[in-house]
Amino acid sequence: MGQQATPVRTAGLGKAVGPGPTAVSGAVVLLPGGEEISARRPSPVRAAIALRSLSRRLARAGRTEGLAVHTVRYRYRGWNGSEAHLAADARWAADEVVRRYGDVPVCLVGVDMGGRAALRAGGHEAVNSVVALAPWLPEDDMAAPAEPVKQLVGRRVLIVHGTNDQQTDPELSFRFAARAKKVNREVCRFEVHSDGHGLSGHREEVGCLAVDFTLGALFGQHVSRPVEDALAAPPPIGLRMPLAAGFGRSLRR
Repeated sequence: MGQQATPVRTAGLGKAVGPGPTAVSGAVVLLPGGEEISARRPSPVRAAIALRSLSRRLARAGRTEGLAVHTVRYRYRGWNGSEAHLAADARWAADEVVRRYGDVPVCLVGVDMGGRAALRAGGHEAVNSVVALAPWLPEDDMAAPAEPVKQLVGRRVLIVHGTNDQQTDPELSFRFAARAKKVNREVCRFEVHSDGHGLSGHREEVGCLAVDFTLGALFGQHVSRPVEDALAAPPPIGLRMPLAAGFGRSLRR
């Protein structure tokens, strides 16, 4: 009996979150976390649970604007070095959004290793904005090329990181943002003081910030004053913007 061929894995796009809009005019692609190296399949249930609150908030806030929200199902759990599987799946997802909905703007929203995937895949022609929450970024290595930033030119970028994150180093996301800001003025970064990797201590504020930024980028809405200030401020001010407790209470979304 001949050896059975290894099946080819394909990425997937989860069904739209909540009642879909009657006409789609913009899309959010949610990118779950992952691992540095792993050939295992990720758990779609675990990914959906981790992003449930944010996905529902985005879908609810953007429904009247025609926003479709989908979560990516990766082929592999790991980034896997030069293969950069999660970034490749993010680009595939942006292609799939265009295939389904036509020429609509896309915002990539990633957490942890999904944040790295969102930033790396941000150069896709359909993507106009990127949100990276507690992104996993590699350590500086003189022997390896730095994490690229030029693909983000022309995109609006938001990075959010807890100052007490013990899993992904917030200083690395600051250094990345500083390099990105040199080639693209539309980059800002918020620090969530005393919060950890999951940003669970300020979940409400982080969710409001992500919605405010994303709807502004996709649909040209006015963003909150803190986001305006962070985008306009020179480094390091606009890259170490504190996320105030209670942010979003005055926003009517």
